[in-house]
Amino acid sequence: MGTSLDPEASSVRGGAGPPLRWSVVLGGLVGTTALLAVIGLFLDRETRLAPFLVVLPALFSGRGTVRQTVVASVWVTLTIVAALFDRAEDSVGAGVATVVFALVFNGLSIARAAQRVRSEGEIARLRSAAAALQRQLLRPFPLVTDELLVHGLYQPVEEDSRVGGDVYEVVASPYGSRVFIGDVQGKGLPAISAAFAVLSAFREAAVAEPTLTAVVDALEEAVLRHNSFAAQVGESERFVTALVLGVDSEDEVQAINCGHVAPLLLDGEKTGAALQGEPHVPLGLDALAPTPRTVDWFAFPHGSTLLLCTDGVTEARDPSGAFYPLEERAPVWAGVRPGEMPAAVYRDLRRHSAGTPGDDTALMVVRRRSDVDGADADADVP
Repeated sequence: MGTSLDPEASSVRGGAGPPLRWSVVLGGLVGTTALLAVIGLFLDRETRLAPFLVVLPALFSGRGTVRQTVVASVWVTLTIVAALFDRAEDSVGAGVATVVFALVFNGLSIARAAQRVRSEGEIARLRSAAAALQRQLLRPFPLVTDELLVHGLYQPVEEDSRVGGDVYEVVASPYGSRVFIGDVQGKGLPAISAAFAVLSAFREAAVAEPTLTAVVDALEEAVLRHNSFAAQVGESERFVTALVLGVDSEDEVQAINCGHVAPLLLDGEKTGAALQGEPHVPLGLDALAPTPRTVDWFAFPHGSTLLLCTDGVTEARDPSGAFYPLEERAPVWAGVRPGEMPAAVYRDLRRHSAGTPGDDTALMVVRRRSDVDGADADADVP
């Protein structure tokens, strides 16, 4: 991501849309002035330019830079003065009143543009800081343990303006490797706060707790504590969808799915969802569940691959509204190297959604490390 040296332009880019091009500003000024001049010349000699031209700087102040608004204001003021000189029959008082009105209105337009640019700049800086903080706290891929090599990708929907609550982690513990991927309800700084609360709890519990159910219980408590603090400051309570895996030297994997997208197993012709049962309730909602969360098991043989993702993948829509068919596309990636698979999936996702997906995207490609396939897999580790 490039960094602009022009704070004004940078702040505009962090706002509601891209800044106006100078060609649009100048073309609008010249074209509008010429159009009104033609109307005044051929249709009605009494038509005055001032009441129409004076609104142009106000229009440009909503999307343009301060400099563009100043140029528009100067152009309009000079055009009005020139039109008054061309109408010698007008009284001096009326002409002065017209110029004063134009100056005041244009000054207000410039002030509005300056205030908007400052506000957008502050918002852009805060959101960029949040995105940078999230990227620092989420460890870069690949993530490696004794049992696993995990490649992945995290892509916020708009890196400088919208930040979501997708989180992931892989921890080496005395009980094997433990994998976590989660998605906090909502977006923005409150969602990030909840995401880091549950992420910190996982990093601690994954090492300390001997069972996967105890790890998930610790995550549930972390979400409840965060919601309690959030309620005290008037923020909304949030839930977190999460998938927690426990992987050791055996061919089977422990899993607890808390309302999250099910893992996808890529194993030759056996590609498909690794978990077939209904997921448990998301973290933060355990009190509403009729039964406690339990561990499920599924096969994860050596040489196979697990694909984990957030709903930014499965809920991405094409222009017709159809969801991204993750499971149907999976066989295409069977021959793709693990280190290249996240980027390949994301490219396919962008093609499906005709550009940028509408939500944050997190992908994890999990491979076992072994003497059989470890040479090829480990070659991807820097």
